[in-house]
Amino acid sequence: MTWASLQPALPEIYLAAAVCVLLLADVFFGDRHRKLAPTLTLIILAIGALLTARYANVTERVLLFADSYVADPLAVFLKLFGFASMAVALLYSREYLERRGMMRGEYYVLALTTLLGVFVLASANSLLTVYIGVELLSLSLYAMVAFDRESGIAAESAMKYFVLGAIASGMMLYGMSIIYGLNGTLRLDDLADKAMGAPSLGMILGLVFLVVAVAFKFGAVPFHMWLPDVYTGAPTGVTLFLSTLPHVAYFSLAFRLLAHGMGSVGEAWQSMLAPLAVLSMVFGNVVAIAQTNLKRMLAYSAIGNVGFILLGFVTGTEAGYEAALYYTVVYVIMTLGSFGVLVLASRAGFEAEDLDQFKGLYKRDPLLAYVMMALMFSTAGVPPFVGFWAKFAIFQALWLSGHMWLILIGAAVSVIGVFYYLRIVKLMFFDAPGDLPSGASGGVAVRAVLALNGFAVLALGIAPNALIQICARVLG
Repeated sequence: MTWASLQPALPEIYLAAAVCVLLLADVFFGDRHRKLAPTLTLIILAIGALLTARYANVTERVLLFADSYVADPLAVFLKLFGFASMAVALLYSREYLERRGMMRGEYYVLALTTLLGVFVLASANSLLTVYIGVELLSLSLYAMVAFDRESGIAAESAMKYFVLGAIASGMMLYGMSIIYGLNGTLRLDDLADKAMGAPSLGMILGLVFLVVAVAFKFGAVPFHMWLPDVYTGAPTGVTLFLSTLPHVAYFSLAFRLLAHGMGSVGEAWQSMLAPLAVLSMVFGNVVAIAQTNLKRMLAYSAIGNVGFILLGFVTGTEAGYEAALYYTVVYVIMTLGSFGVLVLASRAGFEAEDLDQFKGLYKRDPLLAYVMMALMFSTAGVPPFVGFWAKFAIFQALWLSGHMWLILIGAAVSVIGVFYYLRIVKLMFFDAPGDLPSGASGGVAVRAVLALNGFAVLALGIAPNALIQICARVLG
């Protein structure tokens, strides 16, 4: 094996080496230079993105490591998007972590190992690689949720997340073992060829376990019970991370494992996903109305949005997968900004979480209010913001595949969602100021990135074709 043949796997190789460098740098210099780890992490992410774009940017499908690893345009796109998303998430949360004494090297090491898990899933081409990616991602996230050692709520949330996550991993392993036993191969390419025709009872049983595991990772109903508690219990800086980048990994998980590996028995798992998608949309949007805590409301919003992503997979068509990818990317961009506002609105010893605390935000910090307004309009699916086109792409894929009843349900829950998203806008602009501390927070650079984040959801909505075409090209 030559260096040239290993170049497609450069993002993972580089990131694994960078984790070791960051760990050593923190051990030897971390005590004297507390800002070394966050600065070095941003440099690592920038160099990683450049190396990926320059040396790992393949135009055709390349298989490595006994065909258990695949490099293709989709993997490259997801890795570049992962580098950018993580950089923005860490930039938003930097001041928050510093104020709470959480800006330690271990946090950034865990963040990079989480990103490594995302990359492994993005390039998974065997059941074994899928499982390694899922565990690498999950174990890092469990530790990040519990990172605030002084918080009993965070520890409780991490324990709940760990226990339920372990059950989901067990189900995934059980499903994989059944499918491996029936087909005699771990490679997803071979499974796509061998699992042809009507699925046997054993195959259906294996698919049930895989679908349950995928639904748990996404937080789809009825496997969502961990999500609101973990979002609320984790420090907001961690929730910002938890609510964004892992969705890229979960899209990869569903696409590589179900759409590709189990594509020949698609009707079986699509019929299982459809009710989960409907339940997620209805339950997430209805329960979100009753929430008075903004983090918890965004958690139920996440459950509702997961339903839309799963609808793309339910179609079983290329247009559906493109719509699901587009929706995932748009959702991550919108959620980065929403939690970015929460992080910047918080202060030392004060967590900006309750809806009442955002009353009159416009009068105290107009930038945060305007950015949040754009993000809420977009998440609600109001044109011309990009969230409208994300929902439209899902509905279009459902229309082309003949799922009219799903379009009607999706449209109905979208109307319900408008109520609680616009309620935040009303509180910020039309109510008297609440308990939120006055004055701007965050440095100029962070606030500029947040402003760009808010502008991006408008710009990508006015000119949506570029991102739609990228999603179509990497999946084509």
